[in-house]
Amino acid sequence: MTSSTPIVPSLIGNSWKLINTEKYTNVFNPATGNIIAKTPMCDSMLVSRAIESSKKAFVSWSNEPATKRAGIMHNYRSLIKENFEDIAKLISTENGKTMAEARGDIQRGFEVVEFACGIAEHQKGESLSQVSENIDALSIREPLGVCAGISPFNFPAMVPMWMFPIALACGNTFILKPSEKVPLTAVKLVELLQEAELPEGVMNLIHGGKEAVDTLCTHPDISAISFVGSSSIAKYVYALGSQNGKRVQAGGAAKNALVVMPDADPEATLRAVMSASFGCAGQRCMAGSLLVGVGDIGKSLKDKMLAAMDDLKVGDPLLDLETNMGPVIDKNSQERIAGVIDKVSKEAELVRDGRNLLNNKGFFVGPTLFTDVTPKTTIFKHEVFGPVLSMMNPKNLEQAISWINELNYGNGASIFTQSGAAAKEFRSNVKCGMIGINVGVPAPMSMFPFSGWNDSFYGDLHMQGNEGVQFYTRQKVTLTRWDNTYENKSGW
Repeated sequence: MTSSTPIVPSLIGNSWKLINTEKYTNVFNPATGNIIAKTPMCDSMLVSRAIESSKKAFVSWSNEPATKRAGIMHNYRSLIKENFEDIAKLISTENGKTMAEARGDIQRGFEVVEFACGIAEHQKGESLSQVSENIDALSIREPLGVCAGISPFNFPAMVPMWMFPIALACGNTFILKPSEKVPLTAVKLVELLQEAELPEGVMNLIHGGKEAVDTLCTHPDISAISFVGSSSIAKYVYALGSQNGKRVQAGGAAKNALVVMPDADPEATLRAVMSASFGCAGQRCMAGSLLVGVGDIGKSLKDKMLAAMDDLKVGDPLLDLETNMGPVIDKNSQERIAGVIDKVSKEAELVRDGRNLLNNKGFFVGPTLFTDVTPKTTIFKHEVFGPVLSMMNPKNLEQAISWINELNYGNGASIFTQSGAAAKEFRSNVKCGMIGINVGVPAPMSMFPFSGWNDSFYGDLHMQGNEGVQFYTRQKVTLTRWDNTYENKSGW
Protein backbone atom coordinates (compact mmCIF):
# COMPACT_ATOMS: atom_id res chain seq x y z
CA MET A 1 0.00 0.00 0.00
CA THR A 2 1.27 3.46 -0.81
CA SER A 3 0.38 6.83 0.64
CA SER A 4 -1.56 7.52 -2.56
CA THR A 5 -3.95 4.61 -2.01
CA PRO A 6 -7.42 6.22 -1.84
CA ILE A 7 -9.47 6.05 1.35
CA VAL A 8 -13.08 4.95 0.87
CA PRO A 9 -15.41 7.80 1.92
CA SER A 10 -18.34 7.64 4.32
CA LEU A 11 -21.58 9.60 3.96
CA ILE A 12 -22.94 11.20 7.12
CA GLY A 13 -25.82 13.58 6.63
CA ASN A 14 -25.14 15.11 3.25
CA SER A 15 -21.37 15.26 3.62
CA TRP A 16 -18.85 12.75 2.26
CA LYS A 17 -16.03 12.32 4.75
CA LEU A 18 -12.58 10.73 4.52
CA ILE A 19 -12.22 9.16 7.94
CA ASN A 20 -8.78 9.20 9.53
CA THR A 21 -8.31 6.17 11.74
CA GLU A 22 -5.56 3.82 12.85
CA LYS A 23 -7.35 0.81 11.40
CA TYR A 24 -8.01 0.17 7.70
CA THR A 25 -8.90 -2.88 5.59
CA ASN A 26 -7.27 -3.24 2.20
CA VAL A 27 -9.55 -3.40 -0.83
CA PHE A 28 -8.04 -5.65 -3.50
CA ASN A 29 -8.59 -6.33 -7.13
CA PRO A 30 -8.80 -10.11 -6.56
CA ALA A 31 -7.77 -10.91 -10.14
CA THR A 32 -4.43 -9.12 -9.78
CA GLY A 33 -3.82 -9.07 -6.05
CA ASN A 34 -3.26 -5.30 -6.21
CA ILE A 35 -4.54 -2.99 -3.47
CA ILE A 36 -6.93 -0.44 -4.98
CA ALA A 37 -8.28 1.33 -1.88
CA LYS A 38 -8.39 1.16 1.89
CA THR A 39 -11.55 1.04 3.98
CA PRO A 40 -11.59 2.90 7.31
CA MET A 41 -12.82 1.00 10.35
CA CYS A 42 -15.34 3.46 11.78
CA ASP A 43 -15.63 3.54 15.57
CA SER A 44 -18.83 3.65 17.61
CA MET A 45 -18.71 7.45 17.87
CA LEU A 46 -18.80 7.86 14.08
CA VAL A 47 -21.56 5.27 13.71
CA SER A 48 -23.54 7.14 16.35
CA ARG A 49 -23.17 10.35 14.34
CA ALA A 50 -24.66 8.57 11.32
CA ILE A 51 -27.52 7.29 13.46
CA GLU A 52 -28.20 10.79 14.77
CA SER A 53 -28.29 12.12 11.21
CA SER A 54 -30.78 9.41 10.22
CA LYS A 55 -32.92 10.03 13.28
CA LYS A 56 -33.15 13.74 12.52
CA ALA A 57 -34.07 13.12 8.86
CA PHE A 58 -36.75 10.56 9.77
CA VAL A 59 -39.11 13.23 11.13
CA SER A 60 -39.70 14.86 7.74
CA TRP A 61 -39.01 11.86 5.47
CA SER A 62 -41.59 9.63 7.18
CA ASN A 63 -44.24 12.29 6.57
CA GLU A 64 -43.59 12.63 2.85
CA PRO A 65 -46.38 11.25 0.65
CA ALA A 66 -45.80 7.72 -0.61
CA THR A 67 -46.04 9.07 -4.15
CA LYS A 68 -43.09 11.41 -3.54
CA ARG A 69 -40.98 8.60 -2.10
CA ALA A 70 -41.93 6.46 -5.10
CA GLY A 71 -40.94 9.32 -7.41
CA ILE A 72 -37.43 9.36 -5.96
CA MET A 73 -37.23 5.60 -6.48
CA HIS A 74 -38.22 6.17 -10.11
CA ASN A 75 -35.39 8.71 -10.41
CA TYR A 76 -33.02 6.20 -8.84
CA ARG A 77 -34.14 3.48 -11.23
CA SER A 78 -33.31 5.69 -14.21
CA LEU A 79 -29.88 6.58 -12.81
CA ILE A 80 -28.96 2.94 -12.19
CA LYS A 81 -29.95 2.14 -15.75
CA GLU A 82 -27.77 4.98 -17.06
CA ASN A 83 -24.79 3.88 -14.95
CA PHE A 84 -25.29 0.12 -15.33
CA GLU A 85 -22.00 -0.67 -17.08
CA ASP A 86 -19.93 1.56 -14.82
CA ILE A 87 -21.33 -0.18 -11.74
CA ALA A 88 -20.67 -3.59 -13.32
CA LYS A 89 -17.02 -2.68 -13.88
CA LEU A 90 -16.72 -1.59 -10.25
CA ILE A 91 -18.14 -4.93 -9.09
CA SER A 92 -15.82 -6.89 -11.34
CA THR A 93 -12.83 -4.86 -10.17
CA GLU A 94 -13.35 -5.16 -6.42
CA ASN A 95 -15.08 -8.55 -6.29
CA GLY A 96 -13.66 -10.51 -9.24
CA LYS A 97 -16.95 -11.45 -10.90
CA THR A 98 -17.14 -11.83 -14.63
CA MET A 99 -18.90 -8.95 -16.36
CA ALA A 100 -21.92 -11.15 -17.02
CA GLU A 101 -22.11 -12.02 -13.31
CA ALA A 102 -21.63 -8.38 -12.33
CA ARG A 103 -24.49 -7.34 -14.61
CA GLY A 104 -26.65 -10.04 -13.04
CA ASP A 105 -25.72 -8.76 -9.58
CA ILE A 106 -26.99 -5.28 -10.49
CA GLN A 107 -30.04 -6.56 -12.36
CA ARG A 108 -31.40 -8.48 -9.38
CA GLY A 109 -30.98 -5.41 -7.18
CA PHE A 110 -32.46 -3.20 -9.90
CA GLU A 111 -35.60 -5.33 -9.83
CA VAL A 112 -36.04 -4.57 -6.11
CA VAL A 113 -35.79 -0.84 -6.91
CA GLU A 114 -38.54 -1.35 -9.49
CA PHE A 115 -40.63 -3.13 -6.84
CA ALA A 116 -40.05 -0.19 -4.47
CA CYS A 117 -41.36 2.19 -7.14
CA GLY A 118 -44.79 0.68 -6.47
CA ILE A 119 -44.69 1.38 -2.74
CA ALA A 120 -47.97 3.31 -2.82
CA GLU A 121 -49.66 0.02 -3.70
CA HIS A 122 -47.54 -2.27 -1.51
CA GLN A 123 -47.89 -0.18 1.65
CA LYS A 124 -51.66 0.16 1.54
CA GLY A 125 -53.56 -0.90 4.65
CA GLU A 126 -56.98 -2.49 5.08
CA SER A 127 -60.39 -1.36 6.23
CA LEU A 128 -63.70 -2.87 7.22
CA SER A 129 -66.84 -0.88 7.93
CA GLN A 130 -69.28 -2.10 10.56
CA VAL A 131 -66.70 -4.39 12.14
CA SER A 132 -69.08 -4.10 15.07
CA GLU A 133 -72.24 -2.07 15.56
CA ASN A 134 -71.49 1.51 14.39
CA ILE A 135 -67.73 0.82 14.47
CA ASP A 136 -65.38 0.97 11.48
CA ALA A 137 -61.84 -0.50 11.51
CA LEU A 138 -58.84 0.79 9.59
CA SER A 139 -55.26 -0.52 9.56
CA ILE A 140 -52.30 1.38 8.11
CA ARG A 141 -48.61 0.51 7.76
CA GLU A 142 -46.20 3.06 9.19
CA PRO A 143 -42.37 3.17 8.94
CA LEU A 144 -40.26 1.98 11.86
CA GLY A 145 -37.58 4.66 12.12
CA VAL A 146 -33.83 4.31 11.56
CA CYS A 147 -32.97 1.01 9.88
CA ALA A 148 -29.53 -0.51 9.23
CA GLY A 149 -28.17 -2.90 6.63
CA ILE A 150 -25.00 -5.00 6.95
CA SER A 151 -24.10 -6.61 3.62
CA PRO A 152 -21.48 -9.19 2.49
CA PHE A 153 -18.74 -9.11 -0.13
CA ASN A 154 -20.20 -11.60 -2.58
CA PHE A 155 -23.00 -9.42 -4.03
CA PRO A 156 -21.90 -5.79 -3.68
CA ALA A 157 -25.01 -4.41 -5.44
CA MET A 158 -27.80 -6.96 -5.10
CA VAL A 159 -27.76 -7.57 -1.36
CA PRO A 160 -27.67 -3.88 -0.30
CA MET A 161 -30.50 -3.30 -2.79
CA TRP A 162 -32.49 -6.09 -1.15
CA MET A 163 -32.53 -3.76 1.83
CA PHE A 164 -32.46 0.01 1.41
CA PRO A 165 -34.84 0.63 -1.55
CA ILE A 166 -37.81 -0.94 0.26
CA ALA A 167 -36.82 0.54 3.62
CA LEU A 168 -36.54 4.05 2.17
CA ALA A 169 -39.69 3.75 0.07
CA CYS A 170 -41.63 2.76 3.20
CA GLY A 171 -40.55 6.01 4.87
CA ASN A 172 -37.62 4.83 6.99
CA THR A 173 -34.15 6.31 7.04
CA PHE A 174 -31.23 3.97 6.49
CA ILE A 175 -27.60 3.32 7.43
CA LEU A 176 -25.68 0.95 5.15
CA LYS A 177 -22.52 -0.81 6.30
CA PRO A 178 -21.23 -2.76 3.30
CA SER A 179 -18.47 -5.34 3.47
CA GLU A 180 -15.16 -3.61 4.02
CA LYS A 181 -13.80 -5.82 1.21
CA VAL A 182 -16.10 -4.34 -1.49
CA PRO A 183 -17.08 -0.80 -0.45
CA LEU A 184 -16.69 0.96 -3.81
CA THR A 185 -19.92 -0.33 -5.33
CA ALA A 186 -21.84 0.82 -2.24
CA VAL A 187 -20.33 4.30 -2.56
CA LYS A 188 -21.53 4.51 -6.16
CA LEU A 189 -25.04 3.29 -5.27
CA VAL A 190 -25.35 5.90 -2.53
CA GLU A 191 -24.00 8.67 -4.76
CA LEU A 192 -26.77 7.87 -7.23
CA LEU A 193 -29.35 8.12 -4.42
CA GLN A 194 -28.14 11.65 -3.76
CA GLU A 195 -28.41 12.40 -7.46
CA ALA A 196 -31.97 11.03 -7.38
CA GLU A 197 -32.77 13.89 -4.94
CA LEU A 198 -33.07 11.83 -1.77
CA PRO A 199 -33.15 14.40 1.07
CA GLU A 200 -30.15 14.99 3.30
CA GLY A 201 -29.61 12.47 6.08
CA VAL A 202 -32.14 9.92 4.82
CA MET A 203 -29.33 7.62 3.65
CA ASN A 204 -26.00 7.28 5.48
CA LEU A 205 -23.03 5.09 4.55
CA ILE A 206 -20.48 3.92 7.12
CA HIS A 207 -17.69 1.31 7.08
CA GLY A 208 -16.17 -0.90 9.70
CA GLY A 209 -15.96 -4.22 11.45
CA LYS A 210 -17.23 -5.67 14.72
CA GLU A 211 -17.33 -2.35 16.58
CA ALA A 212 -19.55 -0.81 13.91
CA VAL A 213 -21.81 -3.88 13.84
CA ASP A 214 -22.13 -3.98 17.63
CA THR A 215 -23.03 -0.29 17.70
CA LEU A 216 -25.79 -0.81 15.15
CA CYS A 217 -27.11 -3.81 17.12
CA THR A 218 -27.19 -2.03 20.47
CA HIS A 219 -27.88 1.65 19.78
CA PRO A 220 -31.29 2.65 21.14
CA ASP A 221 -32.21 4.66 18.05
CA ILE A 222 -31.89 1.75 15.61
CA SER A 223 -35.27 0.10 14.95
CA ALA A 224 -34.39 -2.71 12.54
CA ILE A 225 -31.36 -4.53 11.18
CA SER A 226 -30.97 -6.47 7.94
CA PHE A 227 -27.93 -8.74 7.66
CA VAL A 228 -26.49 -11.22 5.16
CA GLY A 229 -23.30 -13.20 5.81
CA SER A 230 -22.10 -16.36 7.53
CA SER A 231 -24.50 -18.27 9.78
CA SER A 232 -22.34 -17.74 12.87
CA ILE A 233 -22.41 -13.95 12.44
CA ALA A 234 -26.08 -14.00 11.37
CA LYS A 235 -26.94 -15.78 14.61
CA TYR A 236 -24.83 -13.29 16.58
CA VAL A 237 -26.46 -10.24 14.95
CA TYR A 238 -29.93 -11.74 15.42
CA ALA A 239 -29.32 -12.46 19.09
CA LEU A 240 -27.63 -9.15 19.93
CA GLY A 241 -30.09 -7.06 17.93
CA SER A 242 -33.14 -8.86 19.33
CA GLN A 243 -31.87 -8.57 22.90
CA ASN A 244 -31.68 -4.83 22.36
CA GLY A 245 -35.21 -4.50 21.03
CA LYS A 246 -34.47 -4.47 17.30
CA ARG A 247 -36.43 -6.15 14.56
CA VAL A 248 -33.86 -8.39 12.81
CA GLN A 249 -33.69 -10.39 9.59
CA ALA A 250 -30.38 -12.24 9.21
CA GLY A 251 -29.48 -14.44 6.26
CA GLY A 252 -26.71 -17.00 6.74
CA ALA A 253 -24.86 -19.83 5.04
CA ALA A 254 -26.14 -22.70 2.92
CA LYS A 255 -25.43 -26.14 1.50
CA ASN A 256 -27.53 -26.49 -1.63
CA ALA A 257 -28.14 -29.74 -3.47
CA LEU A 258 -28.61 -30.29 -7.21
CA VAL A 259 -30.45 -33.59 -7.72
CA VAL A 260 -30.17 -35.10 -11.21
CA MET A 261 -32.62 -37.83 -12.10
CA PRO A 262 -31.91 -40.40 -14.86
CA ASP A 263 -34.53 -38.78 -17.11
CA ALA A 264 -33.07 -35.25 -16.87
CA ASP A 265 -32.32 -33.37 -20.09
CA PRO A 266 -28.52 -33.88 -20.36
CA GLU A 267 -27.41 -30.64 -22.00
CA ALA A 268 -29.75 -28.26 -20.18
CA THR A 269 -28.94 -29.91 -16.86
CA LEU A 270 -25.19 -29.70 -17.44
CA ARG A 271 -25.37 -25.98 -18.24
CA ALA A 272 -27.46 -25.31 -15.13
CA VAL A 273 -25.21 -27.36 -12.85
CA MET A 274 -22.02 -25.70 -14.10
CA SER A 275 -23.50 -22.24 -13.61
CA ALA A 276 -24.92 -23.04 -10.18
CA SER A 277 -21.70 -24.66 -8.94
CA PHE A 278 -18.98 -22.42 -10.36
CA GLY A 279 -20.75 -19.12 -11.05
CA CYS A 280 -19.32 -16.30 -8.93
CA ALA A 281 -16.47 -18.73 -8.10
CA GLY A 282 -18.89 -20.57 -5.83
CA GLN A 283 -19.08 -17.55 -3.50
CA ARG A 284 -22.83 -17.30 -3.06
CA CYS A 285 -25.36 -18.68 -0.63
CA MET A 286 -27.33 -20.19 -3.51
CA ALA A 287 -24.33 -22.06 -4.99
CA GLY A 288 -24.99 -25.67 -5.86
CA SER A 289 -22.31 -27.49 -3.88
CA LEU A 290 -23.76 -31.02 -3.70
CA LEU A 291 -24.32 -32.75 -7.05
CA VAL A 292 -26.63 -35.68 -6.38
CA GLY A 293 -26.76 -38.12 -9.28
CA VAL A 294 -29.59 -40.55 -8.58
CA GLY A 295 -29.17 -44.23 -9.45
CA ASP A 296 -27.31 -45.21 -12.62
CA ILE A 297 -26.70 -41.67 -13.85
CA GLY A 298 -23.68 -41.16 -11.57
CA LYS A 299 -20.91 -42.36 -13.92
CA SER A 300 -22.10 -40.51 -17.04
CA LEU A 301 -22.77 -37.36 -15.02
CA LYS A 302 -19.23 -37.42 -13.66
CA ASP A 303 -17.73 -37.76 -17.15
CA LYS A 304 -19.84 -34.88 -18.49
CA MET A 305 -18.88 -32.67 -15.55
CA LEU A 306 -15.16 -33.31 -16.03
CA ALA A 307 -15.38 -32.45 -19.72
CA ALA A 308 -17.31 -29.26 -18.99
CA MET A 309 -14.82 -28.26 -16.28
CA ASP A 310 -11.97 -28.69 -18.77
CA ASP A 311 -13.68 -26.09 -20.97
CA LEU A 312 -14.23 -23.62 -18.10
CA LYS A 313 -12.00 -20.60 -18.63
CA VAL A 314 -10.65 -19.12 -15.40
CA GLY A 315 -8.95 -15.72 -15.40
CA ASP A 316 -9.11 -11.95 -15.01
CA PRO A 317 -12.63 -10.96 -16.12
CA LEU A 318 -11.60 -7.45 -17.15
CA LEU A 319 -8.67 -8.60 -19.27
CA ASP A 320 -10.51 -11.40 -21.05
CA LEU A 321 -14.25 -11.03 -21.58
CA GLU A 322 -14.50 -14.74 -22.46
CA THR A 323 -13.58 -15.65 -18.87
CA ASN A 324 -16.16 -17.99 -17.31
CA MET A 325 -14.95 -17.81 -13.71
CA GLY A 326 -12.98 -15.20 -11.81
CA PRO A 327 -10.97 -15.33 -8.57
CA VAL A 328 -12.12 -15.71 -4.98
CA ILE A 329 -12.21 -12.55 -2.90
CA ASP A 330 -8.83 -12.54 -1.13
CA LYS A 331 -5.77 -14.49 -0.03
CA ASN A 332 -7.39 -15.70 3.17
CA SER A 333 -10.29 -17.21 1.23
CA GLN A 334 -7.92 -18.78 -1.27
CA GLU A 335 -5.87 -20.42 1.50
CA ARG A 336 -8.97 -21.51 3.43
CA ILE A 337 -10.48 -23.21 0.36
CA ALA A 338 -7.15 -24.90 -0.41
CA GLY A 339 -7.13 -26.21 3.16
CA VAL A 340 -10.63 -27.64 2.73
CA ILE A 341 -9.58 -29.40 -0.48
CA ASP A 342 -6.55 -30.88 1.27
CA LYS A 343 -8.62 -32.17 4.19
CA VAL A 344 -11.45 -33.62 2.13
CA SER A 345 -9.04 -35.34 -0.29
CA LYS A 346 -8.27 -37.75 2.56
CA GLU A 347 -11.96 -38.77 2.77
CA ALA A 348 -13.28 -38.64 -0.82
CA GLU A 349 -11.87 -39.03 -4.32
CA LEU A 350 -10.44 -35.78 -5.69
CA VAL A 351 -10.98 -36.02 -9.45
CA ARG A 352 -10.30 -32.38 -10.31
CA ASP A 353 -7.98 -30.27 -8.13
CA GLY A 354 -8.32 -26.49 -8.29
CA ARG A 355 -5.18 -25.88 -6.25
CA ASN A 356 -3.09 -25.89 -9.43
CA LEU A 357 -3.91 -22.17 -9.77
CA LEU A 358 -2.70 -21.11 -6.32
CA ASN A 359 0.60 -19.75 -7.59
CA ASN A 360 -1.00 -17.64 -10.30
CA LYS A 361 -1.20 -13.88 -9.99
CA GLY A 362 -4.37 -12.99 -8.09
CA PHE A 363 -6.51 -15.06 -5.74
CA PHE A 364 -7.51 -17.95 -7.97
CA VAL A 365 -8.84 -21.39 -7.11
CA GLY A 366 -9.75 -23.61 -10.03
CA PRO A 367 -12.97 -25.63 -10.29
CA THR A 368 -12.70 -28.65 -8.00
CA LEU A 369 -14.65 -31.91 -8.00
CA PHE A 370 -14.92 -34.63 -5.37
CA THR A 371 -16.72 -37.93 -5.88
CA ASP A 372 -17.78 -40.69 -3.47
CA VAL A 373 -19.06 -38.12 -0.97
CA THR A 374 -21.55 -39.46 1.60
CA PRO A 375 -23.40 -37.88 4.53
CA LYS A 376 -20.47 -38.99 6.71
CA THR A 377 -17.91 -37.02 4.69
CA THR A 378 -16.76 -33.77 6.32
CA ILE A 379 -17.65 -31.61 3.33
CA PHE A 380 -21.25 -32.84 3.20
CA LYS A 381 -22.57 -30.51 5.91
CA HIS A 382 -20.12 -27.60 5.69
CA GLU A 383 -20.34 -24.64 3.35
CA VAL A 384 -17.08 -24.16 1.43
CA PHE A 385 -18.00 -20.84 -0.23
CA GLY A 386 -15.73 -21.53 -3.16
CA PRO A 387 -15.63 -23.44 -6.47
CA VAL A 388 -15.73 -26.90 -4.89
CA LEU A 389 -18.40 -29.41 -5.95
CA SER A 390 -19.11 -32.73 -4.24
CA MET A 391 -20.77 -35.65 -6.05
CA MET A 392 -23.09 -38.08 -4.27
CA ASN A 393 -24.84 -41.17 -5.61
CA PRO A 394 -28.01 -42.20 -3.74
CA LYS A 395 -29.84 -45.27 -4.97
CA ASN A 396 -33.18 -43.47 -5.42
CA LEU A 397 -34.99 -40.15 -4.96
CA GLU A 398 -36.24 -41.11 -1.52
CA GLN A 399 -32.66 -41.57 -0.30
CA ALA A 400 -31.58 -38.31 -1.97
CA ILE A 401 -34.29 -36.38 -0.14
CA SER A 402 -33.39 -38.09 3.12
CA TRP A 403 -29.75 -37.02 2.73
CA ILE A 404 -30.68 -33.42 1.91
CA ASN A 405 -32.88 -33.23 4.98
CA GLU A 406 -29.92 -34.14 7.19
CA LEU A 407 -28.40 -30.72 6.44
CA ASN A 408 -28.69 -27.98 9.04
CA TYR A 409 -29.16 -25.32 6.38
CA GLY A 410 -32.27 -24.61 4.36
CA ASN A 411 -31.70 -22.16 1.53
CA GLY A 412 -32.18 -23.98 -1.78
CA ALA A 413 -32.38 -27.34 -3.50
CA SER A 414 -33.04 -28.20 -7.15
CA ILE A 415 -34.14 -31.27 -9.06
CA PHE A 416 -33.63 -31.97 -12.76
CA THR A 417 -36.24 -34.32 -14.18
CA GLN A 418 -38.97 -34.71 -16.76
CA SER A 419 -41.23 -36.42 -14.23
CA GLY A 420 -43.97 -34.36 -12.66
CA ALA A 421 -44.38 -36.97 -9.93
CA ALA A 422 -40.70 -36.80 -9.00
CA ALA A 423 -40.76 -33.00 -9.03
CA LYS A 424 -43.83 -32.93 -6.80
CA GLU A 425 -42.33 -35.42 -4.34
CA PHE A 426 -39.15 -33.34 -4.18
CA ARG A 427 -40.96 -30.02 -3.73
CA SER A 428 -43.21 -31.44 -1.01
CA ASN A 429 -40.61 -33.27 1.06
CA VAL A 430 -37.35 -31.31 0.90
CA LYS A 431 -36.95 -29.08 3.95
CA CYS A 432 -35.70 -25.81 2.54
CA GLY A 433 -37.17 -22.46 1.57
CA MET A 434 -36.40 -22.24 -2.16
CA ILE A 435 -36.96 -25.10 -4.61
CA GLY A 436 -35.79 -25.33 -8.21
CA ILE A 437 -37.37 -27.67 -10.75
CA ASN A 438 -35.04 -27.75 -13.76
CA VAL A 439 -33.62 -24.47 -12.38
CA GLY A 440 -30.04 -24.43 -11.09
CA VAL A 441 -30.24 -21.35 -8.86
CA PRO A 442 -33.79 -21.02 -7.47
CA ALA A 443 -33.32 -17.45 -6.20
CA PRO A 444 -36.71 -15.73 -6.42
CA MET A 445 -37.53 -12.51 -8.26
CA SER A 446 -38.05 -9.28 -6.33
CA MET A 447 -41.79 -9.76 -5.77
CA PHE A 448 -41.17 -12.98 -3.79
CA PRO A 449 -39.24 -13.34 -0.51
CA PHE A 450 -35.72 -14.77 -0.39
CA SER A 451 -36.99 -17.55 1.82
CA GLY A 452 -34.17 -19.34 3.67
CA TRP A 453 -35.00 -21.81 6.44
CA ASN A 454 -33.24 -23.34 9.46
CA ASP A 455 -29.62 -22.18 9.96
CA SER A 456 -29.76 -20.26 6.68
CA PHE A 457 -32.00 -17.58 8.21
CA TYR A 458 -32.70 -16.03 11.60
CA GLY A 459 -35.86 -13.97 11.97
CA ASP A 460 -39.48 -14.09 10.88
CA LEU A 461 -39.79 -11.82 7.84
CA HIS A 462 -37.50 -12.36 4.86
CA MET A 463 -36.01 -9.86 2.42
CA GLN A 464 -37.74 -8.83 -0.82
CA GLY A 465 -41.39 -8.75 -1.79
CA ASN A 466 -44.26 -8.13 0.57
CA GLU A 467 -42.33 -9.68 3.47
CA GLY A 468 -39.78 -6.91 2.96
CA VAL A 469 -42.54 -4.29 3.19
CA GLN A 470 -43.89 -5.96 6.33
CA PHE A 471 -40.41 -6.03 7.87
CA TYR A 472 -39.83 -2.32 7.35
CA THR A 473 -43.27 -1.22 8.59
CA ARG A 474 -45.55 -1.78 11.54
CA GLN A 475 -49.33 -1.78 11.68
CA LYS A 476 -51.54 0.74 13.40
CA VAL A 477 -55.23 -0.12 13.75
CA THR A 478 -57.88 2.56 14.33
CA LEU A 479 -61.40 1.82 15.54
CA THR A 480 -63.98 4.58 14.97
CA ARG A 481 -67.47 4.74 16.43
CA TRP A 482 -70.16 6.85 14.72
CA ASP A 483 -73.56 7.53 16.19
CA ASN A 484 -76.38 6.07 14.16
CA THR A 485 -78.32 9.32 14.23
CA TYR A 486 -77.56 12.61 12.51
CA GLU A 487 -78.58 15.96 13.89
CA ASN A 488 -78.22 19.04 11.72
CA LYS A 489 -76.83 21.64 14.14
CA SER A 490 -75.48 23.98 11.53
CA GLY A 491 -78.84 25.18 10.33
CA TRP A 492 -78.08 24.37 6.71
